[in-house]
Amino acid sequence: MYKSIIVGTGPAGLTAAIYLARANLSPLIIEGPQPGGQLTTTTEVENFPGFPEGIMGPELMDNMRKQAERFGAEFRTGWVNSVDTSSRPFKLQVEGLGELVTETLILSTGATAKYLGIPGEQDNVGRGVSTCATCDGFFFRGKEIIVVGGGDSALEEAGFLTRFASKVTLVHRREELRASKIMQDRVRSNEKVEWALNRTPIEVIAGERGVTGLKVLNNVTGEEEIIEASGVFVAIGHHPNTGFLGGQITTDENGYIVVNPGTSETNVKGVFACGDVQDTRYRQAITAAGSGCMAAMDAEKYIESLEHEAAVR
Repeated sequence: MYKSIIVGTGPAGLTAAIYLARANLSPLIIEGPQPGGQLTTTTEVENFPGFPEGIMGPELMDNMRKQAERFGAEFRTGWVNSVDTSSRPFKLQVEGLGELVTETLILSTGATAKYLGIPGEQDNVGRGVSTCATCDGFFFRGKEIIVVGGGDSALEEAGFLTRFASKVTLVHRREELRASKIMQDRVRSNEKVEWALNRTPIEVIAGERGVTGLKVLNNVTGEEEIIEASGVFVAIGHHPNTGFLGGQITTDENGYIVVNPGTSETNVKGVFACGDVQDTRYRQAITAAGSGCMAAMDAEKYIESLEHEAAVR
């Protein structure tokens, strides 16, 4: 039986692993099909403290993993099919690894950005296609950018990107936007924002150096159009990776894990959550890492309480 199992190897999971390993708790980290999380698809990270010249996303994740391994963390590859948190110790059914048992469980499975699913999109992630304006906006200084989406997140990203871009074109398949009126008014008053409503994206256009534009279908005329741009930011939401929990852990209406304010604690004692799987607001590598530290410290304190209970029996 393990003292702690961490599911997920993004910045949150790896930071939790570093802290637990340094506390001599020998955590097991289960990494899925994309070790390192979303940062492994990011070409360069310039906003993570300590790297004044920036660092490649995969390199940053590899460094975190090596740091955790240095202190004794164990890594195994597998897909968690289900968990049983109805009683302690907790049980995990992991494809390829069988049943694993642990005193504490840290969930850092992240949230997957929703993509359009059109030709040229996945081929150009990191070459002009992005799902994070805060992460990648700086790279498009003085360039024309497209934002796809019609909700508050899309309009917020569009407004943020005007700090860097010469022009931001907001593409939405309908005439009406889902965004709140105050958000719409704010963006419509921005002279850098142009609107391409009633247009459905059908292909990302790219050349040798990356994205050059977006092909769209004009839903009014039925004609295809190409909007020229150096970047396409897809802002149609994220999907938290919580399906395997089977409803045992409390989530909000969108599936994000709910934690007690100011902690990483879930509704089940001994189960903790960190990173994007419980973060609907910031979704940054540095905030994920911080929440991973919180989860590890909360888990360590919980383990100490279990040991104290056992000692006084």
